Amino acid sequence: MKICIFGAGAIGGYLGSKLAEAGAEVSLVARGPHLAAIKKNGLSLIEGGETKTFSVKASEDPAELGIQDYVIVTLKAHSVPPAVGKIQPLIGPETTIVSGVNGLPWWYFHKIGGPLEGTRLETVDPGNAQWDGFGPDRVLGCVVYPAAEVIEPGVVRHIEGNRFSLGEPDGSKSDRAMALSRALGAAGLRAPVRPRLRDEIWVKLWGNLSFNPISALTHATLDVLCTDPDTREVVRKMMLEAQEIAEALGVKFPIDVERRIDGGAAVGAHRTSMLQDLDAGRPMEIDALLGSVQELGQVTETPTPTIDTVLALLKLRGRVAGLYP
Repeated sequence: MKICIFGAGAIGGYLGSKLAEAGAEVSLVARGPHLAAIKKNGLSLIEGGETKTFSVKASEDPAELGIQDYVIVTLKAHSVPPAVGKIQPLIGPETTIVSGVNGLPWWYFHKIGGPLEGTRLETVDPGNAQWDGFGPDRVLGCVVYPAAEVIEPGVVRHIEGNRFSLGEPDGSKSDRAMALSRALGAAGLRAPVRPRLRDEIWVKLWGNLSFNPISALTHATLDVLCTDPDTREVVRKMMLEAQEIAEALGVKFPIDVERRIDGGAAVGAHRTSMLQDLDAGRPMEIDALLGSVQELGQVTETPTPTIDTVLALLKLRGRVAGLYP
């Protein structure tokens, strides 16, 4: 089984390290100083106070890596559509594209059934780049839970979590899903195959669509924005609007809004990924985490006044910083 991690940053590097440790035939697509360090010194993973280094095939040119059984895409959401052409040399007739990207996935309405079957999401797939370039039948969904960071080129530090939930768009336990689950399991990762992966997508998105934007606007850490009465109320309203949209699409939430916010507070003084991107001068995942929810509000004819307001402020914040078109 040949597995390529396209976008071997923090999460991709963690995943690639674990697969390499298990002896899997894994390769990485990376770039810049990170790629140079991996080629020179190997890919190092710091986990549980221990550092291990692995020799992993890595390149900036996917054509050097050949056709793969699985291509696991771990880029930021806005970086995927422009990369579709570059990914093509990795794709053969039987290749599965594993979408390990934050936010609502571009394939969301593939095999969902009902009147919205085949609906395209412009906010996460402008011009249908992924839908047309990959084809939705190739996709296997993935919800990524681990936290990791690149502390220096070629070195990834694992912070917490080891679960990568997998799911077919039609909810089946396919051979390809089960085979990848076993490969990830052999690498010491939890990779359950879920019949209702969209439910998990929304539970994770619930936090991302509210915590991330508010932290970027206020520079507050999770514990503060979840316990301050005013910002907690904004979070609650955003989550309730999103819940109404999701439930209109058949999603079932296993927890309520208050417990989800309390869970965010329990994480402590954490700076969200969007705040980290803003501080580092990197483009923020505005459309994938929030613009897509606004778009689904329009699709389902669900009002989203709080989401609309926060999104307007967040877009302007991004433009002022030169990080949003």
